[in-house]
Amino acid sequence: MAQKNELHHRKTIVISAVNLNRGGTLRILRDCLNYLSILAEHEDYRILAIVYKKELVDFPNIEYIETQWPKKRWVNRLWYEYVSLRNLSKSLQPVALWFSLHDTTPSVVATRRAVYCHNSFPFLKWNLRDVLFAPKIVLFALFSRFIYQFNIQKNNYVVVQQEWFRDAFVRLFNLNAKQIIVAPANGTKLHLDVVTRQATPDKVVFIYPAIADSHKNFECICAAAECLWAKGVRNFEVLLTISGEENTYTKWLFNRWAKKTPALRFLGYLDRATLFQHYQASDCLIFSSKVETWGLPISEFSQYGRPLLLADLPYAHETAKGNNEVAFFGIDDHQVLASYMEKLIAGDKSFLKPVPDTPLQEPVVQSWEELFMKLLER
Repeated sequence: MAQKNELHHRKTIVISAVNLNRGGTLRILRDCLNYLSILAEHEDYRILAIVYKKELVDFPNIEYIETQWPKKRWVNRLWYEYVSLRNLSKSLQPVALWFSLHDTTPSVVATRRAVYCHNSFPFLKWNLRDVLFAPKIVLFALFSRFIYQFNIQKNNYVVVQQEWFRDAFVRLFNLNAKQIIVAPANGTKLHLDVVTRQATPDKVVFIYPAIADSHKNFECICAAAECLWAKGVRNFEVLLTISGEENTYTKWLFNRWAKKTPALRFLGYLDRATLFQHYQASDCLIFSSKVETWGLPISEFSQYGRPLLLADLPYAHETAKGNNEVAFFGIDDHQVLASYMEKLIAGDKSFLKPVPDTPLQEPVVQSWEELFMKLLER
């Protein structure tokens, strides 16, 4: 009974994140819980995390509810978010803050509510090729806008990673910009000891690190490389982090371009250490993705101070802030990309421009501590 009374008097923070089990979103969850673990050690908070698997995020001073059922199918997820979690929230009263880390705003009872939105698919400009190769992604892009919209007005705050995302949410959902906190994806600085290029003799090396999904728009880069090869340009190579065997999309890419354009190197998935070795050996990053919340490789490669050829989209303009040698191309304009590549191969950088590092509009936070101070109004 004493323990029950102690829990009742402690302020409860609930983190719901049953959908986060890999990649950058899992890192967000781990960083969040790492901070809350420290907070609970020094202040009178009860932290409850609802996660896919405890072993992925096992920090001290945190209670866990582990469940894989919601991730098995969408109907499970919807039931869990809008029925099961409401019942759970009632049993936990009072809840000082309920923070959903994966886009949806569950139907819960809490003094303060917030949602972290990092799914950029509502802004994907899909085409027929996406329908053919990745119909689930197209359906998700159409569906996720409605998932975002449901309950979103009930949050005290919405958290996003970039200012363009905030502007889009204001337009789409009629939210007050002052209720949308920009929390940039910090922690990407690697403090590299060696940033000098490990030269590949007589070749200019381009790299595009991305997963094997159709919205990553590998075909724009492949078509650009094909144009150069057809013109007789040989002193370059393009590193792609796909093998050509992952799915229907990458098999099409490989069959369409691998033999015709030997400059394309299909490397397959690279672990982080190997990827950074290839960064060091590369002269230029190309990033052609049609939609991103951040575009982490842009931040990673920026530390080398080398040219960036980026999709002419809001996420890329914002992530590239502070870089001195940048050019943007339309996501369907492989000829412009090819012309940029040809100039770099010839040693011409005159077309590259700096991207000013303009300050973000408030509210903005630069750490998990600042974010939770805002969410809790401490």
